[in-house]
Amino acid sequence: MIARLTGRRIGGGLIVLAAVSVAFLGPSDRAADNYALALTVLTIGLWATAAIPEHVTALLFFSLAMLFAVAPASVTFAGFHAAATWLIFGGLVVGVAVNVTGLGARIANRLGQAFGRSYAGIVFGMLSVGIALAFLMPSSMGRVLLLMPIALALAEQLGFAKGSNGRTAIVLATAFGAFLIPFGILPANVPNVVLMGVAEDLHGFVPTYGHWLLLHFPVLGLLKAVAVGALILVFFPDRMPPPTAAQSQAPSALSPAERRLSLILALALAGWVTDFAHGISPAWISLAAALACLLPWIGVLSTPDFGKVNFASVVYVAGILGVGTLIAESGWGARLGAALIAIAPLNPDQAFANFATLTGLGMAVGLGTTLPGVPAVMTPLAGNLAEAAGLPIATVLMLQVLSFSTPLLAYQGPPLAVAVQLGWVTLADMTKLLAAVAIVTLLALLPLDYLWWRLLGAI
Repeated sequence: MIARLTGRRIGGGLIVLAAVSVAFLGPSDRAADNYALALTVLTIGLWATAAIPEHVTALLFFSLAMLFAVAPASVTFAGFHAAATWLIFGGLVVGVAVNVTGLGARIANRLGQAFGRSYAGIVFGMLSVGIALAFLMPSSMGRVLLLMPIALALAEQLGFAKGSNGRTAIVLATAFGAFLIPFGILPANVPNVVLMGVAEDLHGFVPTYGHWLLLHFPVLGLLKAVAVGALILVFFPDRMPPPTAAQSQAPSALSPAERRLSLILALALAGWVTDFAHGISPAWISLAAALACLLPWIGVLSTPDFGKVNFASVVYVAGILGVGTLIAESGWGARLGAALIAIAPLNPDQAFANFATLTGLGMAVGLGTTLPGVPAVMTPLAGNLAEAAGLPIATVLMLQVLSFSTPLLAYQGPPLAVAVQLGWVTLADMTKLLAAVAIVTLLALLPLDYLWWRLLGAI
């Protein structure tokens, strides 16, 4: 523990030193640009090293941005008026209600019975639940918020203590199944939708649901799910505890509070699934569900129960969104993309090398812009990239999916960051699994994807 804390302090000190160096010796001739870059380096670096709690780093970002006039309040606090933040808030309230009423434990008990007494069965089962829900529910954040309380209740029912490998494995399987694997499904994640919109506006390219699924889901979905499950079992080995008394008890009848909460969840899920028809953001559906749980005459959550909501998660995610807005408004994301492209070794005679290079470029851009920023930066440059690589522009556009479906750090995807907070797992565990999945993707899945695209005639 002491060594870990010392390592974090050393890492945090190096990040602070790097940020100060950028502020006063930065690459721009404008001090304001250097300050924006320095604050970005400081914030992302502290999140990556976990030198201080994530929500404290977010508050540090807000404070320094305003004290030193790095960005206006509309940019700094953009996360607080973003729909994603209110989606998270609503999900946090509903998550508390799921725990307080006992509905989460009831659902977890059913899932435990369905997945059997196999540790691998539980891990792959929770992966599968997240993936299956992605075909019905378009919001990745909503999926994480809906499933995380159930995952924790399942871990509790199975007898996995806090901090155990089993508990961590269940949480990470749920998070990766709900967020990482569904990139192979067109409407299931925000970067997918951003790419679709920008590609249509700039290049007139509109991928269909079936084309997207056929191109991406076999490798980035099914094979990646197998790889993720196997890596979780390798990194977080555990054994199933003996059955608990709660597992052996016959299920009791639903309580009045459970029935009311079930109705609220059913209505919210119906709203999320049909958002293509009514156009209401999943965030406002989530907020309405939270309000329904809190209204006194419905009687799902009391005022003391509201105090159990983890508001630190709201601050953390608002900070992530604020940093993303600062990167976009300051222009550093676009500069990073242009600089990487200028040095990219693209050659029309080397198809696989181009395939790998373009994927790597997108991953590098994602480190500086977060995942939704990848299509925003890369899509306007797709024409030049396609010409330099000798590839169809549709192929270059679709290659972005390989990039933003392979994050290296949790801050790049807010749903992953929320899963860390709600699931009470460490950033170190999340980062370790993300790094391992990225390595497997680059060394094994990327060549398989190349062969699959060749078979389909996409290259």
